[in-house]
Amino acid sequence: MDKEAALRALAALGQDTRLEVFRLLVKTGAGGLPAGEIAARLGIVQNTMSAHLKVLDHAGLANASREGRTIRYVADMTGFRDLLAYLMEDCCNGAPELCQPALQAVSCKC
Repeated sequence: MDKEAALRALAALGQDTRLEVFRLLVKTGAGGLPAGEIAARLGIVQNTMSAHLKVLDHAGLANASREGRTIRYVADMTGFRDLLAYLMEDCCNGAPELCQPALQAVSCKC
C-alpha cells in the first residue's frame, strides 16, 4: 500500500457512519450485507448510505457485487490488512516484542 491509498482508507474510516458500516461488515463476515439492509440496521437513509459505501469501496475497504437489483457489500479484509501493514511497516525498529501487544489486539479471536 502506498501513502495515497493509506490516506484514502484512513479518511474513509475517519467518519462516524463509515466506521460503523465497516465494523458491521467485518462482523457479518464473507457473506456481507445488501446495501439496503446496512442502511436499515444503522438507521440511515439509503441514498446517504450509498454515498458512504462508495467511499469505503473506493478506499479499498469494501467490495461491492451486484445481485440483480441489489448491491451486496463485504469488508475487504485484504485492503484492511494492507492498511495495518502500512501503518506498522516500521514498527519495532529491531525490537519485535514492542509490536506484540498490537499484533495480539488485531488477532481474530473467533
